[in-house]
Amino acid sequence: MTDLPPTPPPDSATETGAPTASAALCPLPLEALSANFRKHVDPAAPPPLRMMGAKALVPMGPKELTTALFILTFDADAAIRATAAKSAAGLPDKILSVALRDETLEAPVLGYFASALTQKPEYLEMIVLNGSTSDETVAVIASVAGEKLLDLVAQNQLRILRDSAIARALVQNPATRPSTVDSICDFCVRSGLILEDLAAFKAARRRIHGGGEGDDAAAAAVAAKLHADQKAAEVALTQLGVTGPDSHVDDPPDEVTTDAVVQTRKLSVQQQIMKLTIAKKIEWANKKGNKEVRTILLRDPNKLVQLAVVQSPRMTEPEMVKLSLSRTLPSEVLMYIYNNRQLTKNYSIKVNLVNNPKVPVAVAMRFLSLLRASELKAVAKNKNIPNALATAARNMVEKKQS
Repeated sequence: MTDLPPTPPPDSATETGAPTASAALCPLPLEALSANFRKHVDPAAPPPLRMMGAKALVPMGPKELTTALFILTFDADAAIRATAAKSAAGLPDKILSVALRDETLEAPVLGYFASALTQKPEYLEMIVLNGSTSDETVAVIASVAGEKLLDLVAQNQLRILRDSAIARALVQNPATRPSTVDSICDFCVRSGLILEDLAAFKAARRRIHGGGEGDDAAAAAVAAKLHADQKAAEVALTQLGVTGPDSHVDDPPDEVTTDAVVQTRKLSVQQQIMKLTIAKKIEWANKKGNKEVRTILLRDPNKLVQLAVVQSPRMTEPEMVKLSLSRTLPSEVLMYIYNNRQLTKNYSIKVNLVNNPKVPVAVAMRFLSLLRASELKAVAKNKNIPNALATAARNMVEKKQS
């Protein structure tokens, strides 16, 4: 496996081969670390304190340690940068295997370790599987990975549609199996992700839509029309004002805005969204659309589109609280919510998951013991959830009262 390009700009290489960053502006604020540890990464702190952090001599948890080392690779002192990079590359498995699986770890940190650990595919696998890893990092890994890791990247269809660079990396990597290349390209064709520069994509289009080797001109014309139609729909959505902030979405209509006007506008938004391909819907769900668009796309029949909505960085906590009680969401979307440790820190989401009959009993039981007595009483009386869950809640209430 060849080396990944380092996340920060290179200054020098340590004897371990790990990338060492030039003195530059760190993409993470000091607040990424708890207050107790900031003195070991703060540029204003004395060099001996920062060097302690760079040597990994400060007792920290896996997440804090990897974050601190990443921040220190941007230190103004070249010796501290080099030491931090060397420490990062030499961290023991008990630290890395926990940190790289932690979905609360910042994406730039994961990107850095993807560069520092290029010769260790077992850690790259953890990074690829971590939902907090950026699509850009996954694309870089896919460009140089071996067959096993490529198969893993290829399984994440949402990432492929969210960032076409991943599809290109998979197709252009000589280690990718031909059957995997065909599968990826077929999926892209059906989903409306256009990769016109790839011969394998053109071959997939012929397999799916028919035609021979000489039909590329006609196929290109069809692709151009599809692109134009998508562009027109996106322009219309932009003109309808659904790319801005969410603040105005729930505002009551003003005096001159009638219900008929509101409904007509809403219908227009829905009509334009229906014209988008799956790939474009995912782009709008994840990056462009406001709450109005996300609400519409949550009802899309394609589960990948719905997953793109809940994984969007634009999703708000109140939206996630509401979704956690939804009985219409597919199980994959609910699974994303209840397996996300960051989301389940919210008490209202815990309560909603316990009361949602679509959540598996074993999962709901995990949150049941974390509820207050008042919510436990409500769960015990809830006739919409499985009896085993209601009985467990009733037993907990009785135990608390005794």
